Amino acid sequence: MPGTVGRVPTPPPAAPGPAPVSQVAATVLAHPWAGTPLGPPQRWDPAVRALVDVILSSPVPMALYYGDEFVLLYNQGYSELIGDRHPDALGRPAGEVFADLWHTPGVGDVIERAYRRGESFLQRESMLPVDRHLAATGDHAVFTRGHSPVRDSTGRIVGVLTVAAQTTQLTQQLQSLSDFAAALSGTLTLDDVARVTLRYALHSFDADRVTFAVDDGPGWRMVRRIRGELLDEADERLPPLWRPTAADSPAPVVVTARSGVPYFVGDGEPLRASAIDRHDQKIRSLAALPLRSSVIRGGLAVGYRTPHGWSAAERALLAASAELVGQAAERARRFETQHGTAQLLQRSMLPERLPALPRLRIAARYDPGVDGNAAGGDFYDAFVLPTGDLGVVLGDVAGHDVQAAARMGQVRAALRALALADPRPDAVLTGLDRLVASLGTETGTQELFVTVVFGVVDADRGEITLASAGHPPPLIRRCHPDGSATAAFVELPAGAPLGLGCRPRTATVPFRPGDTLLLYSDGVVERRRQSLTAGLDVLVTAVADAASGDPRALCAVATGAVAGATEDDVAVLAVEHALKPSRSASMEMPAEPTAPSRVRHWLTAQLTDWRVPEGVIGAAVLCTSELTTNALLHAGTAARVEIDLSPERLLVSVADSGTRGTVTRAQTDTLSSRGRGLGLIEQLSDAWGTDPTVRGSTVWFEILIPAG
Repeated sequence: MPGTVGRVPTPPPAAPGPAPVSQVAATVLAHPWAGTPLGPPQRWDPAVRALVDVILSSPVPMALYYGDEFVLLYNQGYSELIGDRHPDALGRPAGEVFADLWHTPGVGDVIERAYRRGESFLQRESMLPVDRHLAATGDHAVFTRGHSPVRDSTGRIVGVLTVAAQTTQLTQQLQSLSDFAAALSGTLTLDDVARVTLRYALHSFDADRVTFAVDDGPGWRMVRRIRGELLDEADERLPPLWRPTAADSPAPVVVTARSGVPYFVGDGEPLRASAIDRHDQKIRSLAALPLRSSVIRGGLAVGYRTPHGWSAAERALLAASAELVGQAAERARRFETQHGTAQLLQRSMLPERLPALPRLRIAARYDPGVDGNAAGGDFYDAFVLPTGDLGVVLGDVAGHDVQAAARMGQVRAALRALALADPRPDAVLTGLDRLVASLGTETGTQELFVTVVFGVVDADRGEITLASAGHPPPLIRRCHPDGSATAAFVELPAGAPLGLGCRPRTATVPFRPGDTLLLYSDGVVERRRQSLTAGLDVLVTAVADAASGDPRALCAVATGAVAGATEDDVAVLAVEHALKPSRSASMEMPAEPTAPSRVRHWLTAQLTDWRVPEGVIGAAVLCTSELTTNALLHAGTAARVEIDLSPERLLVSVADSGTRGTVTRAQTDTLSSRGRGLGLIEQLSDAWGTDPTVRGSTVWFEILIPAG
């Protein structure tokens, strides 16, 4: 029934008038009943006449089996249920109409039972192929059927009334609800909850529009899915397109979230006051339910473009769905709060920017383990030494708590101080060993376990000097003149971890133009029920087979090389000795709807000035437009676009600040479209990925420059 909550308008009631006569009802009234046991309508018993009126006016499938021959009379709903047996079934004995089914248990025998014994009978969830086509294909519909004896005005049993309700859809929805609960159990963030919820509700309720909303500071944020909306696999990896919404929004999903009162409209204009486009304007029926949670407010709304009666069973299913969503959203909110604090602590101790050098290109990546709820001890660093050489380090302090992160910060700061005083790798690690031993004594624990690898890159001499304290061996990818590449681990004595009397030894190896050094933590190669050797073999193969030696691309290759989830943190640092100095440029992109267009013009002019091949320019502009649009839609904040061109490849990255602000002077629907999704980037680029940063995330892609 139409209803109202808050400011949502209620449509005026329809004007009274005669109920329309269905096509089947007209056929029934015109049927020559005089030639049947029922006789002509004007002679029907008053009780039978009243029952026929009820049958013909009911929207629920009903049928009258009259007399000893069970002559059939039924309504519109029942005619749809029996399919192509209508209209020949009217006035004929049921045993003839359903000759192929009548003697099947649960069909003719239940009619006979109700007629002979005068007993009502309810068949729950029975499987019955009522349509010949369905029977031929082996498909079965599920029904709940009630059979009751029909008495005339004298009390004599003259037939059987059958009321049938097809429950196939409800049964499927209940199964889908079970699958929904299982899918929600695997969600961690509100983005995950939104993705699963929208996909489930759109499919299970066969809806035209689904909306999910949660509180977001003083206001709300909403995300929706529309029937027919195409999202490729790459789009699904991105966060959903949340839309900031005012605290007093008249949108039904927000109204029900504020009030905690469910909202149902069967036919009207439920989104008239809050529609943002033609999709919303077409919605005529809507159900909105609040999320039941102590830590988060929100709502779930399901809508149709046609009038829709919200049955008690459907309302109950929606309520159960909203309950599941509320529980998952509460878990996600708690996780995001803990996760955000831990990761902010972790990343605040890592370098926000890596050195920009003419002949050395540097990139790093840090990913939390499966839990992601606690700070870890993995760290990396790169800094210019007083000699002009580059110092690089990657280490791992055992533990996944605030104490481990704090110790990591101490070790990283001490290492940089020692290296600036005396950059020899063995001297640096010897000094660190004394520090870690002192920290262990100071805290009264002997469980301080720290591994680290430190190296000095001398680009002028084309060599690296490395030392390790119990850390996995560094890896070098070498590019050969014929364009091929190989990868091999540096033969470097690992030594003991820090704090255990480490006696580091150094190794100096060639590091020529075209080579790339890769340092990594054990989370990259260690997996349960798999040997460390197997993980190392997979890593070296993946690095050798990479499309290029670009540091950012190799970091992505390394973190995804070994299959399976890791419970440990992952840190990777890569340094490439460039064949030729690269050229770079950047642009600050404001949070305005015109920003993608401005970036396209800037990028086209810059790459044209650099004499980049036309085909590469076209692909790069399309991909960058997609990234900048997504940065605005998802983060809603200003972003930084950076391009780096070397003789071998073009690298483009878009970094946002990660906060969910409001796009200036526009709602998200007025921004440029999402184009063809990130699937476009997968097709046009040679590599792409996303990297978390201290204050947000960076999405990047790489396009190789054709030879010649």
